[in-house]
Amino acid sequence: MSTLENEKVAPLSNYVPKEPKVIECSIERTLEVIGGKWAFLVLRELFCGTRRFGELQRQVTGISPKSLTDTVRHLEEHGVLERTAYPTVPVTVEYTLTPKGEDLHQILKEMKLWSAKWT
Repeated sequence: MSTLENEKVAPLSNYVPKEPKVIECSIERTLEVIGGKWAFLVLRELFCGTRRFGELQRQVTGISPKSLTDTVRHLEEHGVLERTAYPTVPVTVEYTLTPKGEDLHQILKEMKLWSAKWT
């Protein structure tokens, strides 16, 4: 067997967590994924379950359709949520958190507790 056959190829999916050998200070990298102005509010709604585009727009007060579209596309590109489109007229689109997105729930809960305590 060649050396290449013995090596395991790491999956390229955003859905497979890494096993870090060293934990760097990666707050900046985290904020690149979820640091948009509207991302936290969209995530808050998705923690309650799958939502359609219109539901998200109604629940996230003040967000424009373009900003919501940009936010969900960004979160989808980073593997935080999944978009499912159904061939209806008009097209029905639903968003659901991935395991990567669900993993953010505790972090946001802690931020909420901090806000209640200090602001």
